[in-house]
Amino acid sequence: MLTYPDIDPVAVAIGPLKIHWYGLMYLLAFASAWGLANYRARRPASGWTPEQVSDLIFYGAMGVILGGRCGYVLLYNFPQFLQDPLWLLRVWEGGMSFHGGLLGVMAALAWFGHKYKKNFFDVADFVAPLVPVGLMFGRFGNFIGGELWGRVADPAHVPWAMVFPRAGDLPRHPSQLYQAALEGFLLFVILWFYSSRPRPQKAVSAMFLIGYGLFRTIAEFFREPDAHIGFDLFGWMSRGQLLSLPMIVIGVILLVIAYRSPKSGEQKV
Repeated sequence: MLTYPDIDPVAVAIGPLKIHWYGLMYLLAFASAWGLANYRARRPASGWTPEQVSDLIFYGAMGVILGGRCGYVLLYNFPQFLQDPLWLLRVWEGGMSFHGGLLGVMAALAWFGHKYKKNFFDVADFVAPLVPVGLMFGRFGNFIGGELWGRVADPAHVPWAMVFPRAGDLPRHPSQLYQAALEGFLLFVILWFYSSRPRPQKAVSAMFLIGYGLFRTIAEFFREPDAHIGFDLFGWMSRGQLLSLPMIVIGVILLVIAYRSPKSGEQKV
């Protein structure tokens, strides 16, 4: 069994100014997306300018923060919102949802596409490979914060299991790191190389939906369900898995449409 590295949640403190690790992970997520987007935009005939990339990252960041918070409140803890509507605004108390963030980013991309006269899926295909690295940093933030821990594990079979300070005395899977590896690093590698060659419009977005949905579903088998929710279906399906199923289905449908559509052609993203 490993010892959980009990890290101070404050990464940097300068007088009254405190920078938390979780906020720093968000900063690294957006910075990595900006760097990767600029790298792709510099390719010949990319159709993207540095100014558009900067705007895109700003719009996406707003979508992540607003959508992530609203998604958590509505999808994971709506009763508390009904009792205390102002809780929605108290983001410092924690609570963000990937699926809500995804919807927020989609809305932001639609607005960005309208502003710059770009097709929604052209923008989405460009953005999809940038997302997993940000997800990886987010899961690192969860791990450092000692939250969203895994299910109880037997150290005899899982020697890397660890006791999280706020999760009782039993060793657990470090599921945050599983998610960082699957939804973050592995999904990034798949999408980055898949999108490095011309693909039909919608194909890269479809691969993101399928890949994330599958990896999230796998990781949820090792993650402790939210205490106030438990399992949603069949005594084993978590809320995260339930919300990921539509992503997989929609992704498969989009992928079929992308490769069967005679108008889609192939494009670089």
